[in-house]
Amino acid sequence: MPGPLHGIKVVEFTSVVLGPLACQMLGDMGADVIKVEPPGGDTNRRLGPVRKNADMAALYLTCNRNKRSIVLDLKSADGLAAALKLAGKADVMVHNFRPQAMARLGLDYEAVSAVSPEIVYCGTYGFGRAGPYGHFGALDDSIQAVSGLAMLMAQIDGEPRYLPTIAADKTTGMAVVSAVTAALFYRERHGKGQEIEVPMFETMAAWVMTEHLWGQVFEPPLDSAGYVRLMSKQRKPYKTSDGYIAVLPYWDNHWTTFCGVVGRPELADDPRFTDMKTRLANIDDTYTEIAKSLTGKTTSEWLKLLGETNVPHMVVNTLDELVDDPHLKATGFWEIHEHPTEGKLRMARPATNFFGTPSDIRRLPPRLGEHSVEILKEAGFADDEIEKMIAEGVTSLPSKN
Repeated sequence: MPGPLHGIKVVEFTSVVLGPLACQMLGDMGADVIKVEPPGGDTNRRLGPVRKNADMAALYLTCNRNKRSIVLDLKSADGLAAALKLAGKADVMVHNFRPQAMARLGLDYEAVSAVSPEIVYCGTYGFGRAGPYGHFGALDDSIQAVSGLAMLMAQIDGEPRYLPTIAADKTTGMAVVSAVTAALFYRERHGKGQEIEVPMFETMAAWVMTEHLWGQVFEPPLDSAGYVRLMSKQRKPYKTSDGYIAVLPYWDNHWTTFCGVVGRPELADDPRFTDMKTRLANIDDTYTEIAKSLTGKTTSEWLKLLGETNVPHMVVNTLDELVDDPHLKATGFWEIHEHPTEGKLRMARPATNFFGTPSDIRRLPPRLGEHSVEILKEAGFADDEIEKMIAEGVTSLPSKN
């Protein structure tokens, strides 16, 4: 069975990670995704290890499967005309340019909806255009900073730090998928397309403050912002005699069970820890006592003992160990695919399981301009028109090696 978005055509004008990852997820769900790239290609094509072609680096390969690539010089009249022609045949258009840039290019919602009134047009960029930051550019670091995420890390390290992952890009990418699919559902019911804006700042502010709004939920505030359990410096994986383990005896029955397993039943009656409320009020002491309790046995010994209980616990993987994690192996999470030019590639299969309309990996990441001719022909361009566009640099084909 094809994926749930089979029959939907997406045209993407994106680069880096946010937009490409969002459109890859739409492609995983069955959409026909056309990646429109400038003559130099997506900037991420050259970031990370490379096996053969310089424009097929690791970071690009993780965000661009299930797509076809076409090169268009959008600053040329013919390139813009071709882009509008592609949009006119699409169900969805996704871009991560600032709105002002899309207006200058002639690809804003007004221009695109004029050729495709029912299109779902999604712009995803740093800041909502209605606010004073609306004209600012943004990348993941600046959004982690302005959304409060970097300053949260100061609670642990004593100074602001960015998470060592592009949390804003990836989280906003998932918000794009949610928004696009919801708009497609609305169009199915009501026959109307629409413009969508998915700003990184607002998305991450909501993401961070879900739990951290805390006392500022109330007006006037009853307390400062910040969920105290998560801001404890003692909240971290715990040392065992030979490594680390993650343990969180969260509910009251977890705590009582944990105290028995580690041979410290007296902690269950300690007035600092009698219930969730008191443990939260004494969160640093709670985590400190958990840490003290786990140093005497190996990680495997604790995994065995805790595995016989309901206390949440888990191994602490390195990034390299994730490749060999037994659960991921058993579920077939990692797939090896033979790329026609780059050889064997490891890819994470789509994480969401649609049991009736499964997602899959149908196309491996394309070379720059690999499908330029094919896509232009589908759009109705004649052979001589395509040859002229190639000759004038409006479009291009992959370099030959």
